Amino acid sequence: MAATIIDSGIFGDIFSTAAMRAVWSDENRTQKYLDVEAALARVQAGLGIIPREAADEIVANCRVEKIDMAKLKARTEAIGYPVLGVVSQLNALCRDRLGEYCHWGATTQDITDTATVLQIREALALVDDDLAALSSTLAGLARRYRDTPVAGRSNLQQAIPVTFGYKMAGLLAAVERHRARLAELRPRVLVGEFAGAAGTLASLERGAMETQAELMRALGLGQPLIAWHTMRDCIAEVGAFLGLVGGTLGKIETDIKLMMQTEVAEVYEPFAPGRGSSSTMPQKRNPISCCYIHAAISVVRQHAAALIDAMVADHERSTGPWEIEWIVLPEAFCLIAGALRQARFILDGLEVDAARMRANLDITNGLVMSEAVMMGLGPHIGREYAHDLVYDLCRAALAQNRPLLELLAEHPEIGRHLDRTALARLCEPANYLGQAGTMVDRVLASLSR
Repeated sequence: MAATIIDSGIFGDIFSTAAMRAVWSDENRTQKYLDVEAALARVQAGLGIIPREAADEIVANCRVEKIDMAKLKARTEAIGYPVLGVVSQLNALCRDRLGEYCHWGATTQDITDTATVLQIREALALVDDDLAALSSTLAGLARRYRDTPVAGRSNLQQAIPVTFGYKMAGLLAAVERHRARLAELRPRVLVGEFAGAAGTLASLERGAMETQAELMRALGLGQPLIAWHTMRDCIAEVGAFLGLVGGTLGKIETDIKLMMQTEVAEVYEPFAPGRGSSSTMPQKRNPISCCYIHAAISVVRQHAAALIDAMVADHERSTGPWEIEWIVLPEAFCLIAGALRQARFILDGLEVDAARMRANLDITNGLVMSEAVMMGLGPHIGREYAHDLVYDLCRAALAQNRPLLELLAEHPEIGRHLDRTALARLCEPANYLGQAGTMVDRVLASLSR
């Protein structure tokens, strides 16, 4: 019976995905143990360390469907680790005691860590696919809304106009940085482990380093320079990376749910009948996917911190910190997969109301253009004096509930330098978008590089 949100029959595909759960499932983890054991046997047979016949027999039985999972559960509970239970069953499956050559020179953590790295490789591929899809969608939104004015906001107040394409391009640039980070961390993280009891490979009298090198080559992993049984920085780096991705997903959902507010109403999550409705208020359209993302990434951040805590390990084999990874690494990946899925859903069907964006720029009676007016007056009367003068006129416009343009046009000192037509140009939001379009173009151009 499922008890966690990730494995829930109701919530599971909201907060995670079937593909990511499969990566971290008991079955896949156990198969990864077997994959490492099979590769080790092949390599050692090739180096003449174990008999070829033994390797063939071991490899033939390294299939998860041959493992009695109930027996493995009981053995793990008794011993504390699953690898020995897998090795014992594998040994028993092999004929003529050939299974005795299984796990030759390895220690439990060698197999566990290398299997975990293989799982991480699969999991990162799923994350990369989602990031690539997000990038493509954000690029389309940035391109489409390159020149669509929207209020830029500072401290939740209207600041100056930007464009919606500019907002999307900023997110796109962040997603592309995550993709670059992922490419950079792979060579550091996708490194296996085969080092023996305390990391020195004393268990093999000959062919130790050759076994290590060939094993990693067979698994498509990097060869470690030195054992990393209690050097967990690379696993922690994965957690930090997931936390960073979650942070950007949080930025996406935060802006969207704020822009979905009734008083703003500039964008909406995709519509589906009944989605986001309230049990008591029929008019409501709640930001459901945004809420799911917010919850998931909050936990991912805590898990990233836990993985850093797991770096504080004792001596050459630790007592406790390692097991932190067993708990939080699968959950972090599963939750980030769910958050990525929700973000893709939102952005793929995002409803954008450009007319409402423009209308919201006009609700302050032109005050959103005060900086533009100040900069326009600056060459004539000095920037600092222009600031103070426009500040006073803004307060008057608020008090009198009049358009800023009218008060500007009536002011005799301003009128000596700028007529109403010139002032109207300064008060037009579409004329004060700065280099927003150029920056969008730069981000889009970077994709091809």
